Amino acid sequence: MTKKVVIAGSASLQEKVQYWKKNWEDKGYCVTDYPAPINKENFLEEYPKVHTDFFKNITEADILFVMNEDKNGMVGYLGAESFAEMCFGVAENIIHNKNLEVILLQKPSECVQSYEEIVLWLKLGWIRLYEKNID
Repeated sequence: MTKKVVIAGSASLQEKVQYWKKNWEDKGYCVTDYPAPINKENFLEEYPKVHTDFFKNITEADILFVMNEDKNGMVGYLGAESFAEMCFGVAENIIHNKNLEVILLQKPSECVQSYEEIVLWLKLGWIRLYEKNID
């Protein structure tokens, strides 16, 4: 059975989103959701459904890939929303005994707000760093 992947990360980095979507699909995975821009004119109307669907797709995924690309001068940038999505995946594993692999693209710089939690979660094995030869 094909494993399902949800990609979390900044929707403003569409070139990177498309790169990672293709990368996972080329390896035989099914990407079920990823950061997509929301129309600014209808943002308040569209955001709740997009957000709800994204979290539902995480519950059905085998892998949550957190695409923490460099952004705003920070290595491994991780915004509040992507961190919340990662927290949700970790919580699913802890509370509901899910077997969701939570994979972070790269270790963030110390100036990323959630740095300490990420380091702790890596030590606990709740998340892991991406390996290029993953299959």
